[in-house]
Amino acid sequence: MPEKLKIIPLGGLGEIGKNMTVYEFGGDILVVDCGIAFPDADMLGVDLVIPDISYLVKHRNRIRAIVITHGHEDHIGALPYVLREINVPIFATRLTAGLIKVKLDEAGLLQNAKLFEVEAGMTFSAGQFKVELINVNHSIADAVSLAIKTSLGTVVHTGDFKVDMTPVQGKMIDLVRFGELGNEGVLALLSDSTNVERPGYAMSEKKVGETLDSLFKNCKDRIIVTTFASNVHRIQQIINSSIKYNRKVVISGRSMENILHISRTLGYLTFPEDALEDVSKIKSIPRHKLTIITTGSQGEPMSALYRMAFSQHKFIEISQGDRVILSASPIPGNEKPVYRMINELFKRGAEVMYEKLADLHVSGHACQEELKMMLALTKPKYFMPVHGEYRHLKAHASLGRTMGVEPKNIFLSEIGRVLEITQNGAKLAGNVQCGKVLIDGSNKDGVGTAVLRDRKVLSQDGLLVVVVTLSAQDGSIVAGPDIISRGFIYVKENEPLMDEVRKFSLDVFQKCLEGNITDWSTIKSTLRSKLSDFLYKKTRRSPMILPVIMEN
Repeated sequence: MPEKLKIIPLGGLGEIGKNMTVYEFGGDILVVDCGIAFPDADMLGVDLVIPDISYLVKHRNRIRAIVITHGHEDHIGALPYVLREINVPIFATRLTAGLIKVKLDEAGLLQNAKLFEVEAGMTFSAGQFKVELINVNHSIADAVSLAIKTSLGTVVHTGDFKVDMTPVQGKMIDLVRFGELGNEGVLALLSDSTNVERPGYAMSEKKVGETLDSLFKNCKDRIIVTTFASNVHRIQQIINSSIKYNRKVVISGRSMENILHISRTLGYLTFPEDALEDVSKIKSIPRHKLTIITTGSQGEPMSALYRMAFSQHKFIEISQGDRVILSASPIPGNEKPVYRMINELFKRGAEVMYEKLADLHVSGHACQEELKMMLALTKPKYFMPVHGEYRHLKAHASLGRTMGVEPKNIFLSEIGRVLEITQNGAKLAGNVQCGKVLIDGSNKDGVGTAVLRDRKVLSQDGLLVVVVTLSAQDGSIVAGPDIISRGFIYVKENEPLMDEVRKFSLDVFQKCLEGNITDWSTIKSTLRSKLSDFLYKKTRRSPMILPVIMEN
């Protein structure tokens, strides 16, 4: 029987986020990344979305390791949920491991976790796999690509990457190693598709540093900067400009404080001890000598900048003359809360600088020319675009054809679909269980579709409760029906309709009793069905109907 390599994406295809890819070879399984996605607008009350790992739970005894490419939430965020089901070794670079430790500690899982620190240039074994880590540039330090080696061949899994010739910290992407792998022979390439629609090259992170420096140079008032907490290089540049212009730095926001502590402890952020000041001492610092680095670049209602804008922050309130710099672009779908916050900042007299007005953010993802470069260097036999919505995957596949990959060897896949590679060729072969698990608060088992459907109905049409009391002796109606409305109509302003609902409900109850229907479940079901039709004819709305029967 020929050797067979299976590649199964459980997230990150046809979507942005919840990245997870499964590799199977020789009876062993290797998992790459373990991320979350943020909920869509119709996922009411849902906090985050993780991959369905039913397939991994079923084959947990074959899993040899989880390898993490970098420390963004869409690559590490699901670990606390996954490790409750499958506690296997995790391999990650130093900063990534530091972020994972905080996450697992908060979840009470750190003590039993098998977390191993690795670094770019290293190779380690995991069952039938040998995994080499290759340095890449991204919007977080310590990002790596993977060369996953089996006796069948080498798969290059890029993770998120860009080509930055002048990185703020560390080395530029190891293009030489990608070229060497290409000369040795790359069986398959799985490459980041996020920015495939953008021509040219992604800007260097240092370009943002130059813009920030110019905004600090002539400012005579307080500066408040928000960026992604994980962008350590951006934070370093903000602190550098603050020190250069004799400003004290105050950090606001829990995630920003955590990242700062971890990054400084591990040596990814460097600055003098006296550069930082506690937020509680902010009033003792002259405004023109102060920089506040804060969370809130995405307009999150509980974030520090949002609370400042709406006068809800304990120590800081936006006032006339503040220069507020948003050094981040809105995540697609997040534009409305971001611009609402920007509007509020302007109303309070702040001077707001954001991406549309200056070069205040650069992407961490490769654009077209960088993606071509990766294809040219690795020269893969097979190519599967990953990490993107379908349009991104489609455009990346087209790019692969222009770079000489045979069309029959390019695979546009989807989550749960198995790519099977043997010495005789490759094909998409079958599916495994996959999908989304919706996490709501402390509910670790996920929110079911029925709950989500109910929430949608409640949000759109409201709730109507019908309460009736029956006699314990003969089952006759003792009291009611009483009608309670929430989010449907206001009872006091719609008495005629409420009277009709009472009479209609009473009629349904009496007909059930006259027909010797005494089973409460059947009575409730009958009322729910008939009253729903009645209300839709009257109001063109379908509230959730909750019959309540009591006995006296």
